[in-house]
Amino acid sequence: MKMKALVIESPRQAVVRELPVPRAKPGEIVVRVKRAGICGTDIHIYNGEYLSPYPIVPGHEFSGIVSEVGEGVEGFREGDRVSADPNLSCGRCRFCLSGRANHCERWAAIGVTLPGAMAEYVAVPAELAMRLSDRLSFAEAALVEPVACVVQALRRLKPGTADSALLFGAGAMGQQWVQALAMSGVSELVVVDLAEEKLEMAAKWGATRTVPGGRVAEELEDRRGKNGFDIVVDTTGIPRVIEDSFQYLGPCGRYVQFGVTTEEATVALRTFGLYQMEWTLIGSMALNHTFAPALAWLEAGRLSVGHLVTRELSLEGALEFFRGDRRSSDMKVQISFE
Repeated sequence: MKMKALVIESPRQAVVRELPVPRAKPGEIVVRVKRAGICGTDIHIYNGEYLSPYPIVPGHEFSGIVSEVGEGVEGFREGDRVSADPNLSCGRCRFCLSGRANHCERWAAIGVTLPGAMAEYVAVPAELAMRLSDRLSFAEAALVEPVACVVQALRRLKPGTADSALLFGAGAMGQQWVQALAMSGVSELVVVDLAEEKLEMAAKWGATRTVPGGRVAEELEDRRGKNGFDIVVDTTGIPRVIEDSFQYLGPCGRYVQFGVTTEEATVALRTFGLYQMEWTLIGSMALNHTFAPALAWLEAGRLSVGHLVTRELSLEGALEFFRGDRRSSDMKVQISFE
């Protein structure tokens, strides 16, 4: 039995081809994919800027229906609606045993190092899958993984009640940050982006002020140094934006690098400022046992993500998206098999 899949064969070389449908090994389920999100990491994989081997079927944000249950699997049956944490960790290394499973010495991930969900079917370790209620659409459920990344970052950041926050980037991930920070109780949330429509959305969902990207230096002139923000978050992954953002970080401020840059990207940081202002620099990569709380957020309606899906593509349309058919108005773009 064959299925259609998008395959990145080498950097900047991708095709849609037929592959064998995976069979469920012991401990696995096979999911008939309904939705697969396209993430910035997938673009980095396509461009040869990430750690993936080739060829690879990408796709680590997904939802679908169980089509096969492997030997020894309990709690799932054919027809169940599911999503899954794509990250596999060994549970035995020093990082897993100290609560840092996203740094597992044997780490692997569906759609990054293992065949992913930009295909009609994907094999998933059953222990990583979670059943979905009917409250969530397949489109919303394919966003549990991105929300789980935000949950992981918030756990590292620990925003405080009445903290002031500055957020660079109001794309799909930035919009999730807007809602999450607003829920966390920050008193001020300033959001920066180039796209007016994205700033309007941020204002609707929790930003207290928005600033066009070209006017940051002018509009935030009085928010440098000791008048800076308690929290600064970058979701853009753009080095020049990252470098400029530090000037808006106040005393004892916490900076979060959430946006993914290329592996070679560097920025200049004034180290005396780091010392004098007592900054805390926080990196946050992927998720770390935060899939279940992210799903709980969405199931309870604490975060709203359906409006973030701005385009639905076929596999062939996704191929063109990777090749450059991207728009400034894009938020979350998903491949639909529905």
